[in-house]
Amino acid sequence: MSVRAARLPAPHASRAWSVYLRLQYRLIRLLDPFVRPWWRGYGLGNVVELRVRGWRTGRPRPVLLGLLRDGDRWFLGHPNGDVPWTRNLEAAGLAELSFSWPGAIGIRATRLPDGELRDRAVLSTGQHVFPGNVIYRLARSHVRAVGTYFLIEPA
Repeated sequence: MSVRAARLPAPHASRAWSVYLRLQYRLIRLLDPFVRPWWRGYGLGNVVELRVRGWRTGRPRPVLLGLLRDGDRWFLGHPNGDVPWTRNLEAAGLAELSFSWPGAIGIRATRLPDGELRDRAVLSTGQHVFPGNVIYRLARSHVRAVGTYFLIEPA
């Protein structure tokens, strides 16, 4: 039985989840200056720093994200579709990933089309720090319909 048939609801985009997730991520951006020093000093669950160059400016754009793991595979994604960092990562294809500041490793990112591997990334969202893990589970149908996910490999 496939992952899709076993545990995932049918994809269904939701206006309510779209609005909620936009507001949630706006709040996360506002809290970033307070969270980032904590992450740099102590770590924070599965949170890593992605450093990707802006597709227009070429300047590094650091963003804190939850790294999802499925066996030996790594995923990064956004539950509400494309946002600036996903567009930058897709355009660049290469970036740096920092597990602990200031060190980083080079990575290659491949956008995942609908299918089994992307579904495994969606199922992995339970690894996020609370309350993200609960929110992603509740919004799973929406995330499956519109989320943007990448397979991450060391470069």
